[in-house]
Amino acid sequence: MGTAGTSDTPGTVAYTSGTSGTSKTSYTSETAGTSGTPGTEEAARFWERHYSTGARRTWGARVNPLLAETAAALRPGTALDLGCGAGGDTIWLAQQGWRVTAVDISTTAVTQIQARALELGVADRVLTEQHDLAESFPADRYDLVSAQYFHTPFPLARTRVLRTAAHALRPGGLLLIVDHGSTAPWSWNQDPDIHYPTPTEVAADLELDPAHWTVLRADMPRRRATGPAGETATVVDNVLLIQRITAPN
Repeated sequence: MGTAGTSDTPGTVAYTSGTSGTSKTSYTSETAGTSGTPGTEEAARFWERHYSTGARRTWGARVNPLLAETAAALRPGTALDLGCGAGGDTIWLAQQGWRVTAVDISTTAVTQIQARALELGVADRVLTEQHDLAESFPADRYDLVSAQYFHTPFPLARTRVLRTAAHALRPGGLLLIVDHGSTAPWSWNQDPDIHYPTPTEVAADLELDPAHWTVLRADMPRRRATGPAGETATVVDNVLLIQRITAPN
């Protein structure tokens, strides 16, 4: 799934593309494509081009600040980076001692991350997997799942993917969802009427059993973000942090 992203960079799902405010995707309908259909093939081609060209290949190579803030207080364990894009979050987590599975719809993205991990001496802590998350999901359990700006300009059942991510947590594990809460000057979607779901709305849509998951954080902080051409702006992030308390029987 072309979920690439970094707070200020694009990733996959549909309101806008996620790192340091790197967006990974853009808001669209909760419609899943079918493997091999023109829609999913178009998405795969789009993200391949996205991560094969110029600045987009490196924009998103820095860690998203809200991920760094959250993970800094945690003991390193296993992490899953959804829509890893240029790999800034994956590499940073590995450098902090996490064992990271990085997934993206773009084969180019995951190949470049593996090469970067080797170059930086953290390849033993980075596993890359190519997934169209509308169709497949890593088969492991994690202490941390990160979905940074998990948006795309293509149809994707985002809520279903994030619910699957919540179920992929070990007891005590955290799911960190950081979404766009405002439109940056460099955002793909400049529709003035766009609605960015609040963290509370996202949590409600996930329909997680409160006996097994609890919301630790749901807020909308502001920060200065940097776009792909070096421009800056104040943006809003919608932050949702969920912890798995116990595993269902």
